[in-house]
Amino acid sequence: MNVVIIEDEKLTADHLTLLLQRIDSHIKVVKYLDSVKATVKAFDEGLQADLLFLDIHLADGNSFDIFNKIETEIPIIFTTAYDNYAIQAFKQNSIDYLLKPISQKDLTFAIDKFKKQQTIPQQQLIENITTAYQQLNKQYKTRFLVKLGQNMDTIQTDKIHHFETQDSLSFLVTNKGSRYAIDYTLDQLEKMLQPNDFFRINRKVIVHIQSIEKVNTYFNGRLSIQSKLLDGDARVVSRERVNDFKAWLDN
Repeated sequence: MNVVIIEDEKLTADHLTLLLQRIDSHIKVVKYLDSVKATVKAFDEGLQADLLFLDIHLADGNSFDIFNKIETEIPIIFTTAYDNYAIQAFKQNSIDYLLKPISQKDLTFAIDKFKKQQTIPQQQLIENITTAYQQLNKQYKTRFLVKLGQNMDTIQTDKIHHFETQDSLSFLVTNKGSRYAIDYTLDQLEKMLQPNDFFRINRKVIVHIQSIEKVNTYFNGRLSIQSKLLDGDARVVSRERVNDFKAWLDN
């Protein structure tokens, strides 16, 4: 198997090469590249390989710029220093990845996964990972403009306890218990808020991770959170959201 490593950190490239040789002596690294420019040039000149290892961030840009300039059907395993949320997005889009620092266990798993995915069109995988990357770089709201009487103020998202809806109106509730009517629905807010920080526990409440004091089991397979500004049904995690809620807490 001929492999090309596209990586701007020489120590990482050398380490990856050593691990590949340990895993399979038939794997041969035929080319090292360290930039978008060098990679595009190499492909234009006819570079061929069975598998690419591609760093997300290169010396002169991010690796997705490569696909705006060339077309390739060579399977790709991405390497990344992203956090767990990013890795989860890659998994959901059926893309192989390696989290730096690269371990032999993760590399073995990624190569095995690559072999199993040979029936999936690589262009489809590239389109999926590009979409995921764009979503990860989406700018989430960091503050909200609120109005109280004739006065206006901005509330930073780290000062927000939760959002709730009552009688078709949406409210922002601060950590100090102040309530402000806002013009967004909870459906809209879910798309605006950083998903690492906020979770919609039921139809009426989106809560900030720092607002959760404790989580308890509850009737009929549901969960109940302890939070100083939520009570009654507002603090109950609906049954269909329980698994996602647990995964969010464990992220």
